[in-house]
Amino acid sequence: MKFIKAAIFLFALSISAILSLHPVAAQTKANVMFGAKNSASHQPANAYGRYAKGCLAGAVQLPESGPTWQAMRLSRNRNWGHPEMIGFVKRLSAKVATVPGWKGLYIGDISQPRGGPMTSSHQSHQLGLDADIWLLPPKKLNLSRKDRENISSKTVRSKNQKSVNNNWTPSHMEVIKAAASDPAVDRIFITAPAKIWMCENAKGNRKWLQKVRPYWGHHYHFHVRLKCPKGSKACDKQKPTVRQLSKNATGCDKSLNWWVTGALKPPDPNAPKPPKKRGARDYVMADLPSQCHGVLTAQ
Repeated sequence: MKFIKAAIFLFALSISAILSLHPVAAQTKANVMFGAKNSASHQPANAYGRYAKGCLAGAVQLPESGPTWQAMRLSRNRNWGHPEMIGFVKRLSAKVATVPGWKGLYIGDISQPRGGPMTSSHQSHQLGLDADIWLLPPKKLNLSRKDRENISSKTVRSKNQKSVNNNWTPSHMEVIKAAASDPAVDRIFITAPAKIWMCENAKGNRKWLQKVRPYWGHHYHFHVRLKCPKGSKACDKQKPTVRQLSKNATGCDKSLNWWVTGALKPPDPNAPKPPKKRGARDYVMADLPSQCHGVLTAQ
């Protein structure tokens, strides 16, 4: 009887070991699996799932340096993206190089080699269709790898979070406008004071402003999100906002001031705590689109 029990125990252990090799069955953290991949999958380019819950097949690596850009923080290996994003970065940086005071762009995180959840930082950036672009005008585009790890962007927001500071210039608006005017762009996230400044100072055709959205944390960089590319049928398109549905909307209405007034008030200590939401670092492989297992295991 003891022999039988021991055999059953060993069998159970062997099954457990086998299951542990299968990320879906073992409910392995998706960010661990995708974070371990150092190269793209040899597949046709495709974005699967949502911007904050998906993966990327056939990614392309943005060259570390180009005539009008440099990829920063190379140790992260996050200068990969959908071919549409890599093309966008190249053409935007070429436009920005014509803006006074800008030699081009410093490019922050785009995506991992196969997209997916990251082990640190972002909730999105999973489809290779998001890119962080530094708000620091490049003084030179021949930085060494070491320089790119040590140099930092500069905040354009005041300490009280209610206005832009002296690091913000009219040329920053020209850069944001160039990005927002690209038809591939769905939306841009930036600190609310910058959006307010642009609403107050933009002249002429202001339709591009509706793509610019205030959001927390985007005062050292602005975040560009592209639309789902043609042919990526499994890419979940974002629902149009009220502003997108209105032809003349700019997002420069009175509600914008909430970001520098009501939003900055201390939280009510007596208010019930909202339920904790699962973030990207909580996802397991089973949470992602089924195609992501193929992306992960492809050569």
